[in-house]
Amino acid sequence: MGNQPEKFTPYVRPEDDLPQITIKAVILGILLSAILAGANAYLGLKVGMTVSASIPAAVISMAVLRLFRESNILENNIVQTAASAGESLAAGVIFTLPALILLQYWTDFPFIDTMAIALFGGVLGVLFTIPLRRALIIEQGLKFPEGIATGEVLKAGSEGGKGIKYILWAGLFGGLYKLGQTGFKLFSGSVSGSVTAGRSVFGMGTELSVALLGVGYIVGLNIAVLVFSGGLISWLFGIPIYTALADPEVLKQVTGSATGYTAALEVWSQKIRYMGVGAMVVGGIWALVSLAKPLVDGIKSSWEAVKKVRAGEGIDIPRTEQDAPINYVLWGVIGLAVPIFIVFTQVIDTAHLPVSSGLYWTTMAIGTLFSLVAGFLFSSVAGYMAGLVGSSNNPISGVTIATILATALILLALLGTQLEFGVDTERAGAAAAAVVVGAMVACAAAIAGDNMQDLKAGQLVGATPYKQQIMQVVGVIASALVIAPILSLLFNAYGMGGVFPREGMNPEEMLSAPQATLMQSVAEGVFAQNLEWTMIIIGCVIAIAIILFDKYLEARGSDFRAPVLAVAVGIYLPLELTVPIFIGGLIAWYAGKRIAGRAAREGKDPEEAQELGERRGLLFSSGLITGEALIGIILAIPFALQESTDALRLVPESFVPYADWLGAIAGMLFIVWLYKIVTRK
Repeated sequence: MGNQPEKFTPYVRPEDDLPQITIKAVILGILLSAILAGANAYLGLKVGMTVSASIPAAVISMAVLRLFRESNILENNIVQTAASAGESLAAGVIFTLPALILLQYWTDFPFIDTMAIALFGGVLGVLFTIPLRRALIIEQGLKFPEGIATGEVLKAGSEGGKGIKYILWAGLFGGLYKLGQTGFKLFSGSVSGSVTAGRSVFGMGTELSVALLGVGYIVGLNIAVLVFSGGLISWLFGIPIYTALADPEVLKQVTGSATGYTAALEVWSQKIRYMGVGAMVVGGIWALVSLAKPLVDGIKSSWEAVKKVRAGEGIDIPRTEQDAPINYVLWGVIGLAVPIFIVFTQVIDTAHLPVSSGLYWTTMAIGTLFSLVAGFLFSSVAGYMAGLVGSSNNPISGVTIATILATALILLALLGTQLEFGVDTERAGAAAAAVVVGAMVACAAAIAGDNMQDLKAGQLVGATPYKQQIMQVVGVIASALVIAPILSLLFNAYGMGGVFPREGMNPEEMLSAPQATLMQSVAEGVFAQNLEWTMIIIGCVIAIAIILFDKYLEARGSDFRAPVLAVAVGIYLPLELTVPIFIGGLIAWYAGKRIAGRAAREGKDPEEAQELGERRGLLFSSGLITGEALIGIILAIPFALQESTDALRLVPESFVPYADWLGAIAGMLFIVWLYKIVTRK
């Protein structure tokens, strides 16, 4: 993949073992995990996206623990580690389990079943991150932008001085901008437009997100270009070609009465997006092949350490490199097979898959095995993608679709001739089983991606990995206990995905649950044999071409590389999300060039000057991410109380054209500000 292990000195030295898992840190971590799980469950069901909780949790932790006589940076890191597990587990649950409501398989969210799926899937994710930490963070040297940002926030908070000022100013104005966008509606959250040439529609838009701008700066130009290129594949080629060649009647079914950019968005959502699924499947397989050696090496070294301990030999492993023993991981995964199997027997009832036909136990066995195998594979993929673009932009839904798709195909191949499709028949039971497998894997992958960010932050500040891994399990347990009643409350208050628990509910206040709707369509589409296979295959071909291009770059010794998952993420994500990432990467590159040139003219060391500028840019970008993430979570409270995302609106709908201009101007000011911060003398 072209990355080299990073050499650095942790903030807290390995020989300085400060208190980490303390009573106050555990209590605060549990509370924040539960609260952030609820907040992100609402946001994810409403708009289809969640916000990373690592940085907000770190900021809240620093504010609270400062009230105590004794606290330290490693305690704060432990709190954010537990708290962020709640947000990521909520994402895995809300992207999948509402599909059982949409399939009319569930009529509500039963506590035991929902809690068990979240708990066991989340614990799997924690276990899988133990060998992944060495492979992805140390051996691959991936950026993990939000992990770096969290580490910088923790260090700046501990040091005070100029570093914290960059974060505070960026966080303050980034948060106010987000409040004006999402809360007061004074600024648009995105701007877009389209051009029609004949029957072809060319759409373009951008999110006006300062957090994504910060992510782009942190990941740098290479990854930013690749993610943006993936978006262009969908929007500059995929949508125009499809709209030009598609049968007019079929196209009308896709777009309805929509025109312009809205029509392009519908085509992307219902058709072109599946190219990203195909690309991620191939990219995921390639990533696993690439990660095989570092994974095996990491597991071997862990086993050697276990053997030496059992033999009574002393081992000299620095505190900052001590993971949970690998034998615990192995036995933990094997031990989880039994409760996961029991969960399947509880969720999938015999009315849909009769025991007498043999379908039932076959499905239970396949579901359990695939949850374990696919859970590890896709946790690796999710961790790798988080290292590229961050956990907030990590397309867990794409990983989940691949899981549901693969599970459904296996079940169809084994059981298809014995099934008849219908909501209340056996095929619905098989579709539900595929969704439950997807839920297990989604929870594991979401936890893996987010926890890798936490472990990266821990590496930077000098935390002990196994203590973070313990707190990750604590955070999973806390959030799993509250997620079922939260989902039930939201469903009965708003309805989800077009399904309402009672008559007379307001459809305008319904939670759209976009990812769960997509999961339902994939699960049903396989058994109804009407899935978008053409788009999936095209995505696979594109991914293969990118892999060959990357190998060509490697053979030439090029500094620019093309990891396929970065492009696949861009194809799958809305184009609006990739544009600010691209702009952030451009700022990092151009500002670095200007600083180096100025230093050379003044007779100074260009590398040292670049490092100072990058440090300022990193702190400022971390502040932008922090401010937007904090306000995004805080806004969930009035939205939930008022049952509307317009709860704080200050202007009428007619203000939208002005909000577009104000949002674009404010976004440009943040771009200029970031550039000035990086290049200042």
